[in-house]
Amino acid sequence: MTEQNWNSLIRDQISWHWTHQLRDRLDGLTDDEYFWEPVPGCWNVRPRGTGTAPVQAGSGAMTIDFAMPMPEPAPVTTIAWRLGHVIVGVLAVRNATHFGRASTDYHSYEYAATASEALAQLDAEYATWLAGVESLGEAELARPCGEEGPFADRSMAELALHINRELIHHLAEVCLLRDLHLWKGK
Repeated sequence: MTEQNWNSLIRDQISWHWTHQLRDRLDGLTDDEYFWEPVPGCWNVRPRGTGTAPVQAGSGAMTIDFAMPMPEPAPVTTIAWRLGHVIVGVLAVRNATHFGRASTDYHSYEYAATASEALAQLDAEYATWLAGVESLGEAELARPCGEEGPFADRSMAELALHINRELIHHLAEVCLLRDLHLWKGK
């Protein structure tokens, strides 16, 4: 029997999805789609000082609507908000914690003012994450990841699988919102 390489299995799970089901679906994302609010009261990424959420997080000209704890029911979020969450909360914070990226969080991040900027941020953080996971050996995948809230005592492999789920889940939502934007009013 051939010995399994867990690192390649974990990476292949997300890289296959990224290459065959996701990234091409994001090509051509327009600013209109990026900021589209399908219902009133959506959380979005907006110019500083124009949000309605309890907190406007971000360090640059753009902020992301934010609150902790998340309100019940959770607000509907835009493509811009979902990409901001994936870029910062799912990838950049983990890249900083585990793979040498400069420290960041929802409050210090400079959110993209355009769809093309957001996709460039997504591509950069995804590449950093994938290279970081690739750099882990089997022993490193088995070690506790620490500094990860509920994942602190869990292995790096469990964290990587969780991040894969988060990417698949949230970016599928982005694709659905693109589909809904295309068909709105038809």
